[in-house]
Amino acid sequence: MGFPNCGGAIDGMHIPILGPDHQGSQYINRKGYFSMVLQALVDHKGCFTNISMGWPGKVHDFRIFRNSVLFKQLQEGIYFPEQKITVGDVEMPIVILGDTAYPLMPWLMKPYTGTLDSSKALFNYRLSKCRMVVECAFGHLKGRWCSLLTDSDLSETNIPIVIAACCVCHNLCESKGEMCMAGWEAEANCLATEYVQPDTRAVRRAQQKVLHIRKVFKTSFMTGQGTV
Repeated sequence: MGFPNCGGAIDGMHIPILGPDHQGSQYINRKGYFSMVLQALVDHKGCFTNISMGWPGKVHDFRIFRNSVLFKQLQEGIYFPEQKITVGDVEMPIVILGDTAYPLMPWLMKPYTGTLDSSKALFNYRLSKCRMVVECAFGHLKGRWCSLLTDSDLSETNIPIVIAACCVCHNLCESKGEMCMAGWEAEANCLATEYVQPDTRAVRRAQQKVLHIRKVFKTSFMTGQGTV
């Protein structure tokens, strides 16, 4: 899809729930409804390779990610096998792709913000194109199990288990080539209008080394070296 040495795309999805009795205000997200957050890393086939559930809807995607086992393993360099590529004179690790809510790291690329020249716009286009896999995965997940789009009356303990089960079943469907009918997604999109996903964009400062890695990716896309 045009992004070399990419291990997947990450994003979060808010699952609407009934207001819990305990610390209910923590579950009210930026759009004003009660929710529980699903964080997911998705591969190029649209399958969930890592999920984290149970965080209240008020919590920002960045905090969820920073406190996840996935972050720790990526930071320690043990989540992916050691597989680097050289672009120009820089060794590139396996990276994952996120939106502006996530921190820019040597192993996590995010879009440029602000005024964009042609090279930054191309970088953002490549990244956005590849990140579509996680959006499609969430679409298929909601299309197959519309119950994830209604106020679940399960307990706080059981909701993450149900979400995880739906993700596992999604992977089985995808691996077996089961079709996700357009009508299902249309119905899911209709239900989802009542529960708009909160905007979690954030701009954060990054270290020079990390900025350099992203810059090398950007330059390689302009010169054609980043196409593998």
